[in-house]
Amino acid sequence: MNLTKILTLVLFIGALAVGYLLFDSINTTIEEAKKTERIENAVKARLELIRSVQEAYQSTYGDYADTWEKLIAYADTGSIYLIQRREEIKMLAYGAEESTFFYDTLDVVSVKDSLFKQPFDLKKLPELPHAPGKYFSLYVKDSIRSGVNVDYIEVVDTYPYDRTRTDDAEIDSRRPLRFGSRTDITTAGNWQ
Repeated sequence: MNLTKILTLVLFIGALAVGYLLFDSINTTIEEAKKTERIENAVKARLELIRSVQEAYQSTYGDYADTWEKLIAYADTGSIYLIQRREEIKMLAYGAEESTFFYDTLDVVSVKDSLFKQPFDLKKLPELPHAPGKYFSLYVKDSIRSGVNVDYIEVVDTYPYDRTRTDDAEIDSRRPLRFGSRTDITTAGNWQ
């Protein structure tokens, strides 16, 4: 073998090694992004479930559950009333309209049967899906705003899988996953 063939073989093997390292680096990044997306989708689904239970609790009791124990107990034994509202409009003699509203209770459904599609351990409702033993933070406050009683709720992923999600991020969608707000009357999630 002459020197040219040896150098060609060495360079070919080196090119294969560099190509493999590049492929592995890119593939690892892609797989990590897929895993992050899968975990964050599980967190979003849990947040949506918590929000649904909190909204049902509020429609029953008039405010949000301020502890996980109250929320879990309500999810286990609470009921949701299915109500139909209808309106009758009656024309008055002088051309005005008078509206009368009627509310009919159609059915009563348990929260567990209504909101939880498959068997679910309710004790795990506040637990982060990706970090057993770590929990969502729950903030609930009643306040009077412009003479009206309002309820604030915020539920936050306290241990984000994606470490680039920080509370001081300028873009709201890059903060830890959450729904609600401590300052605004909303139940929207920051991923929506």
